[in-house]
Amino acid sequence: MLTATAPAEIPTPRSYDARGMLSDQHGRVKRKLRLSLTDRCNFRCSYCMPTHPVWLPKATLLTRAELLRLSRLAVAHGITNIRLTGGEPLLRADVLDIVHDLQSLRDEGLERLSMTSNAERLGMFARPLRDAGLDDLNISLDAVDADVFKALTGRGIAPVMAGIDAARAAGLPVKLNTVLIRGRNEHQILPLTEWALARGLALRFIEYMPLDQPGRWQREDVVTEADILATLRTRHTVEALPRGSEPATRYRIDGQDRVGVIATVSNPFCGTCDRIRLTATGELFTCLFAKTGTPLGARMRAGDDDAALTEILRNAVWHKQAGYAAQPGPVERPVLMYGIGG
Repeated sequence: MLTATAPAEIPTPRSYDARGMLSDQHGRVKRKLRLSLTDRCNFRCSYCMPTHPVWLPKATLLTRAELLRLSRLAVAHGITNIRLTGGEPLLRADVLDIVHDLQSLRDEGLERLSMTSNAERLGMFARPLRDAGLDDLNISLDAVDADVFKALTGRGIAPVMAGIDAARAAGLPVKLNTVLIRGRNEHQILPLTEWALARGLALRFIEYMPLDQPGRWQREDVVTEADILATLRTRHTVEALPRGSEPATRYRIDGQDRVGVIATVSNPFCGTCDRIRLTATGELFTCLFAKTGTPLGARMRAGDDDAALTEILRNAVWHKQAGYAAQPGPVERPVLMYGIGG
């Protein structure tokens, strides 16, 4: 539930980026916002969802107007990329209206509007999303084997494949995300790579992160970047490419720049992190591993004006912690991965 709290302490002006950007005390400037539309999801991926999730009351979710207001504040302070997440964002009834609303921020500094989806409903949404102004999609695909996929997600793979085809047909660029868990789907590394390369799709392997139910994540379940590369090299030539601010280290596979590895556990990239997250209720998480958030949405509903909300936003970002690299291991908090947004 959203609850009002006392306004955050206002830092001195010299704590802020002189250009008005959202920067933290470690010198990282924020360019990307992960904006969750809902905590609901129709999949039950073991690394993300509890067996019996308890959904937020719909009245606590930010409205279209509230989503746009907070997004506008973020864009006004240097956010150039917004990615719509969930849960599964396509479960939100007004998702197309939200995509359309956010187009108004193009003239204010927004450069790219993206979405992360499981693609099960994408067959009916791909072209309308493109027409509404969406720029690209990240699609979760943890296996190309139908049986393995169903064991991991609890759902059939056919609608997901149809959704990927629909996105490509609509002209939406697609990037695939694969979370690897030892003993579950590491044998899918080569089939997934070859499937993606054959279709010219970008693929990102993601190390299993300690973000699910407390006590379930185990370090030995992580398929590391080194493990992934060793498997790829059994059949392909692999060449590392220079790193940027993206979380993935990119690799050229057989001459194609299509595969990346997000090695949060074995090789954290916190030093270049340029992201912040807003949950579907407007709680601001400056780090995926933060134990607590900042109730930006609650302060908005309590009546704070844009100036006050801006101070809370900038203060929270300024005090962002160093990240997982400084404090590795599981994080315990009431909000799980499906609630904070990927």
